[in-house]
Amino acid sequence: MFEEVKDVVEVRVVEKYRLFLRFEDGKAGEIDLETLIKFEGIFEPLKKLEYFATVTVDPELGTICWDNGADISPEFLYINLKSDNN
Repeated sequence: MFEEVKDVVEVRVVEKYRLFLRFEDGKAGEIDLETLIKFEGIFEPLKKLEYFATVTVDPELGTICWDNGADISPEFLYINLKSDNN
């Protein structure tokens, strides 16, 4: 049985490639994308920390994204989030 996908409602850069995320169900914590994604293809521009820091939440997609079209599925983020609730 599949759970309903939770949307990301807040994102903040913590340091380097680490983000603080909050989901609509209240789950919150940090995720280190440097260890979880390869910076190639559409993610290549994210290698530059200045560009990585332009991350935003797209409320229509319910996840984080960048203006070049890169986004990461909220399911992936939710599963890999380091929080006190894990």
